[in-house]
Amino acid sequence: MSGPATATPAAVSAVPRRFRLLLVVLAGVVLAVTVVVVVTLPSTTNTVVDYGVVDQFALAGIGILLAVGVLLLGRSRVDADASGVRVRNLYVKHELPWQAVRAVRFDRKSAWGSLALENGDEVSMWGLQAVDGEYAARVVERLRTLHAAARANDPVRPPLLYDN
Repeated sequence: MSGPATATPAAVSAVPRRFRLLLVVLAGVVLAVTVVVVVTLPSTTNTVVDYGVVDQFALAGIGILLAVGVLLLGRSRVDADASGVRVRNLYVKHELPWQAVRAVRFDRKSAWGSLALENGDEVSMWGLQAVDGEYAARVVERLRTLHAAARANDPVRPPLLYDN
């Protein structure tokens, strides 16, 4: 009979909840202002330019693009499992094995969490924000549990990519 199986901690995913809510509201405001401008545009009097339907469509398109741009700011997220952690900050993605991570940090006065790497670098985790309060604290604890479990399962540490 074999010994007891070690349970692998569950995978973790985190997104900036309150920040995303704020961005949805802001995108709605951008769209509302765009609608008002588009609807009132033909009645605007200007002696130089005569506004028409094409101008209305152009402004509507610009408003939609601005709203989508605002929503894209909330793309950041953190995903982790037993093999490692994946961090997406706006457009930059990091995929790191737990062996490359020295610590999961969330300082008291920090706006977001970070990963302290073995090579001395630090990776910010914008998907894990302080304004999310207890949710962020739970995610940090789960990330630390995954990190500790991965480190316990791998006592021999391979050389890091940046080490000479």
